[in-house]
Amino acid sequence: MTGTDAHTGTEDPGTGGYAAARLRLLTEDARSGPPRRSALAGLTDDWLAGLFRAAAAPARGVSLVAVGGYGRGELSPRSDLDLVLLHDGSDPGAVAALADRIWYPVWDLGLSLDHSVRTPAEARTAAAEDLKVQLGLLDARHLAGDTTLSAGLRTAVLTDWRNQAPRRLPELRELCAERAARQGELRYLLEPDLKEARGGLRDATALRAVAASWLADAPREGLADARRRLLDIRDALHLATGRATDRLALQEQDQVADELGLLDADTLLRQVYEAARVIAYAADVTWREVGRVLRARAVRPRLRAMLGGGRPAAERSPLAEGVVEQDGEVGLARAARPDRDPVLPLRAAAAAAQAGLPLSPHAARHLAATARPLPTPWPAEAREQLVTLLGSGRPTVEVWEALEAEGLIARLLPDWERVRCRPQRNAVHVWTVDRHLIETAVRASALTRRVGRPDLLLVAALLHDIGKGWPGDHSVAGEIIAKDVAARIGFDRADAAVLATLVRHHLLLIETATRRDLDDPATVRSVADAVGTQSTLELLHALTEADALATGPAAWSSWRGNLVADLVRRVCGVLAGAAPDEPEPAAPTAEQERLAIEAFRTGGPVLALRAQTEPVSGAQPPTGEPEPLGVELLIAVPDQPGVLPAVAGVLAVHRLTVRTAELRALRLPDDVDDDGTILLLDWRVAAEYGSLPQAARLRTDLVRALDGTLDITGRLAERDAAYPRRRGWTAPPPRVTVAPAASRHATVIEVRAQDAPGLLHRIGTALEKAGVRVRSMHVSTLGANAVDAFYVTTGTGAPLPGEDAGSLARVLEETLRA
Repeated sequence: MTGTDAHTGTEDPGTGGYAAARLRLLTEDARSGPPRRSALAGLTDDWLAGLFRAAAAPARGVSLVAVGGYGRGELSPRSDLDLVLLHDGSDPGAVAALADRIWYPVWDLGLSLDHSVRTPAEARTAAAEDLKVQLGLLDARHLAGDTTLSAGLRTAVLTDWRNQAPRRLPELRELCAERAARQGELRYLLEPDLKEARGGLRDATALRAVAASWLADAPREGLADARRRLLDIRDALHLATGRATDRLALQEQDQVADELGLLDADTLLRQVYEAARVIAYAADVTWREVGRVLRARAVRPRLRAMLGGGRPAAERSPLAEGVVEQDGEVGLARAARPDRDPVLPLRAAAAAAQAGLPLSPHAARHLAATARPLPTPWPAEAREQLVTLLGSGRPTVEVWEALEAEGLIARLLPDWERVRCRPQRNAVHVWTVDRHLIETAVRASALTRRVGRPDLLLVAALLHDIGKGWPGDHSVAGEIIAKDVAARIGFDRADAAVLATLVRHHLLLIETATRRDLDDPATVRSVADAVGTQSTLELLHALTEADALATGPAAWSSWRGNLVADLVRRVCGVLAGAAPDEPEPAAPTAEQERLAIEAFRTGGPVLALRAQTEPVSGAQPPTGEPEPLGVELLIAVPDQPGVLPAVAGVLAVHRLTVRTAELRALRLPDDVDDDGTILLLDWRVAAEYGSLPQAARLRTDLVRALDGTLDITGRLAERDAAYPRRRGWTAPPPRVTVAPAASRHATVIEVRAQDAPGLLHRIGTALEKAGVRVRSMHVSTLGANAVDAFYVTTGTGAPLPGEDAGSLARVLEETLRA
């Protein structure tokens, strides 16, 4: 817009020129990052100052002040302009007219504006009442008008802040904690808010405010670079989306990465996580220091009175050789010599974790600068201290982060660098790879009483996903790395082999238990062959549970724990010498047998619904309450074609989510019928929303589905058509494979796909059309992913020939892709 301002009737100085210059600045490739932000702020300063002068503002008593991010001279492409029109209160009417002459040109250009008109006293009152206003004013910067007025406000605001710091800093800390609880941790989120999440730009601003109070200061190492990196990424996000957004959505990450010249979206996320880790660690250290200073200020007057005015020396309590506790932190003893004691970093870390205290950042920095590297292999004490650190439970996390912040972890375990801050694009995982490994060690520390070699369990927990930093199957790559690390830290050859086996097969138990027929001898034998010994199986069982618990809430539950425990029991029997070739078939329960007999006598389906809340032995939730498994749906129906798609379809029509599902053929007792076979379906279901339907209604619809009078496919299609598809993340395509040598009695077809209503109905229908019989099946969902295994045979009960099995997998995959 140029010429006459439509709102004020006066000449608008250079608005069109500013808009053109702004566009050139944001589109040129030669300048980016801090130079561009500074140039954009300078360009905007000149324009606003011109507006102020053109509005015939008085020389004294009025000034224009930038606050917040604009006050710091940091303007991202779509940042708000935070402005205060400051005046001495002598002519409010003239000031209001002046404000219109400045605000309206800003709005006409479509720029976001956060504005206020205040006297210095009003500004100080607003700051006293609203902490966010106070934080913005701490970065106040004069733009135009009466410099004395602006300088006076800045001096007064800083003085107020420093005088009120003992009261305002706890308020600021609480504000940061509430925001973190609401927005989550920036360094672990797949769609993070660069500003609001913990470790983001808001926290960096809070650290500046703490420094301005003169009570404490943040660790400076890497902090400015981390903040600059997040600002650069936000700039690219604004340019890529054309919006004032701070949320890095999945669908925009590739474009933002390209804008920054990065390899891919994972590289982008890793930069975000690394920056967030630095800021979050600095915040932890800073707030700890603030708390210590405020406590000391509160206690010191009383101590002076008691001790006659002298200042008492901080008490130092020994924790380990060369390690002391002082003022709530773990530091180094005066006689400690890191240059002569290479085990000291691990000893200090282990002592801190065992005591549940933070490791002093000054001590960590001193250790990083002066400690000698450990020899290869490590001495026994170093290995023992590492195990002690890993086995200390929740305090391990904070201590590990302190070591990592100073580069000590990468020095101790060079392979750690490849997994540090590495994102996991899987909704089931709530952590980055490195944090998941530490979380697994934390979980494993609670299971050490269940195993004979807790040291191997804890180190395996630390290393089980270390291969995710390398191409290919992470379990295969991890096996090699684990063997090398084990030798380097001093384990003998036999222990190193066990650790390598644990890493190689850390997914074996959970995948086998949830996707294979445990009554099939080949299943149990294959696990026994992979594990080798009972002691390794014991360790693998504990590692499996710790890994799943550390993955996220969708990865472990009572029913999964029961399945794994059942598999372990069977494999343990084989390793103890029992023959797996003739297992005892699982006897039906009294209720299952009753339902089967009733189904035989009535010639139709019989079902029962009941709540399940059975906890796993040894895996009781922390609350002590049994974990709800949803509702168990037991269905018995005479063996006939179409049972699987019919049942799955009826459940989908009634909006029931299938959590787990098993199907098997049950022989009737001889005194009932010599040849009768009943299909028994044992499923766990939950209502998508609302309450569960009545069992009688489910049975009625199931009868109709089996006799063909209920059009399940049509009903599901109508429901899908009624809900428009939402844009967002696109799920990877389904994959259907034949599991080789998984069973001698059937062909195992494994399906991995995005879970969706009617998925199991579609699979069952496709298998029915292919003319195969489902001997048994094992269905489970992990987050948004369905992982299903179907044991199928020919009509005569034999495994499918190889070519037929491959053809069936291809047809089923094409069906699910359609």
